[in-house]
Amino acid sequence: KQRIEEYLAKVVPGLVGFEHKSVGHMETVEFRQTVEGAEDPRRFPAISMSDGTLRAAAILVALFQSGAADSVRLVGIEEPETALHPAAAGVLRDCIFEASRSVQVIVTSHGADLLDDQRVPPEAIRAVEARGGSTIIGEIDEASRGALREHLYTAGELLRLNQLSADYSNLPKGQPKLFGDEG
Repeated sequence: KQRIEEYLAKVVPGLVGFEHKSVGHMETVEFRQTVEGAEDPRRFPAISMSDGTLRAAAILVALFQSGAADSVRLVGIEEPETALHPAAAGVLRDCIFEASRSVQVIVTSHGADLLDDQRVPPEAIRAVEARGGSTIIGEIDEASRGALREHLYTAGELLRLNQLSADYSNLPKGQPKLFGDEG
């Protein structure tokens, strides 16, 4: 919880903590935040916080879950930068990389900034494409790898140009055949 609060304080200026709160038969979270002129931190129910703050808190909880060390082996996060200020998204990228030292993290994103983070090696990037009613997930193709290797483009630039393509020659057996391939 302490690590979550430390990261959340970087996302939300003045945030000093949060805690579980029972409200009748319901459960919620109450945030504590310093407010100019107030002697003590003010308390805000979760419903009073921004969508970005709640999303960041949820991502942080998923990444730094408590319990047995081997109980959580995989965390999937879709679009972690959604509803966040760009600086706050950078903080979340830091926590994703920290958490990835103890748990496997899979992130789906249309965020070029995330792909441009130098801590993301090209071999960790997968292209996702919808073709003929199927979703194809695969390593990026040789043209994309070459552009990254030669520093012609960043992964984020290739994404913006719609040039991160899956390497169809490297798909595992059982993947659907595409473009009318025979045999």
